Amino acid sequence: MKRLVRTTAPDFKMKAVTGDGYDFIDVSLDDYKDKWLVMFFYPLDFTFVCPTEITAFSERYEEFTELKADILAVSCDSEYSHQAWIEGDLGKLKFPIASDKTMKVAKDYGVLIEEEGIALRGLFIIGPDQQVRYNVVQDTNVGRSVDETIRVLKAFQTGGLCPINWQEGDDLL
Repeated sequence: MKRLVRTTAPDFKMKAVTGDGYDFIDVSLDDYKDKWLVMFFYPLDFTFVCPTEITAFSERYEEFTELKADILAVSCDSEYSHQAWIEGDLGKLKFPIASDKTMKVAKDYGVLIEEEGIALRGLFIIGPDQQVRYNVVQDTNVGRSVDETIRVLKAFQTGGLCPINWQEGDDLL
């Protein structure tokens, strides 16, 4: 797998459903130009761990927008599956869920489990210049931390050197 950090984010164009589940839209990397993007992949709709992550990111959405960041969730399910999930058990969200049915985007970002046709839990922070600044990829059975995502985003936005366990307000190196 090639390194993505410090490279231009792989381009993408996908169908998505709005967070309220009402509309289908097209999303692309260019839609997020000049702002921070937190894009995260998850394995499947209608599963157990995935909704805990997606709703946690939605509950904290305003914190991301205050940091001039947007959120985009992605899985290899169809936009229709996303819509049914939002209208059913998942509930309304504050950001869209994109459909990577071709699995191209998951492959380009290095998170595709080809033999299963699903994505690992991959999270990418993409800067306003469309450079990948951070990525973390993990197996499917453990959810991510919204707190850590916000901490890392804030650290990158300082533009400085942030030591281990840096928190907002701490000294930079």
